[in-house]
Amino acid sequence: MRPARQVAGHVARKRFGQHFLADRSVVAAIVAAVDPREGQTIVEIGPGLAALTEALMQRVPHLHAVEIDRDLAARLRRRWGTERLGLHEADALRFDFGSIAPASQPAGLLRLVGNLPYNISSPLLVHLLAFRQRVDDQHFMLQKEVVDRIVASPGSTDFGRLSVLMQAYYEVEALFDVPPRAFDPPPKVDSAVVRMLVRRDVAGADPAPLQRLLATGFSQRRKMIRKTLLPWLAGRGLQGCDLDPTLRPEDLDVATWVDLATRLEHPGDA
Repeated sequence: MRPARQVAGHVARKRFGQHFLADRSVVAAIVAAVDPREGQTIVEIGPGLAALTEALMQRVPHLHAVEIDRDLAARLRRRWGTERLGLHEADALRFDFGSIAPASQPAGLLRLVGNLPYNISSPLLVHLLAFRQRVDDQHFMLQKEVVDRIVASPGSTDFGRLSVLMQAYYEVEALFDVPPRAFDPPPKVDSAVVRMLVRRDVAGADPAPLQRLLATGFSQRRKMIRKTLLPWLAGRGLQGCDLDPTLRPEDLDVATWVDLATRLEHPGDA
């Protein structure tokens, strides 16, 4: 049996998907992309061994962090006092990000950053949708495959439910790729950093109707919509969608999906 991998005296836990960022040049690139300023409320998700935490703290006097691992949380407490670090020992998938008091900047918005565990990245992104009104932007390290899906264009094989859902509520941009060797222990996949700016015009919109539509629309993504989506819409009273019946779900752009969800939710306005 292979012994547990230790990194800086900490046993990397597979159940938390722990791969610690160790390349200082990548850390510097992430901080440069975030460009944190004094007076902003920076929230790091999954600080781990604090490589990114330390670099962020060189730019801001106070940082919030959400960490599920009790051992890592204890290390963070010993290293920084409460005046520098607002530590929230919690599961990010269940954490109420709206409970973090914003700094005194005029907008009062949070800026989220983190090297997210790959095993929870998609559900965590969906969880964060509920807090968009309190968030300015998000800079996340994710599995490259997930970033490719987030920023994918209609008609591509990567374009799917996550693409539509994220692009409907954020301006998204893939910033740069990160190889496995930048981590300890190294993952088996490439990573990438994505920037997500909350679209303020729809920050208060309920994503649930769009999520329900996408779950149905992409359930059989290889089939033409005349056999799947169009009959489903017709059965809910949405006729005359003016959609090419030979298209497949990934051929419909974000605006079309959002429009369909709105018409389903408010049929009288259609």
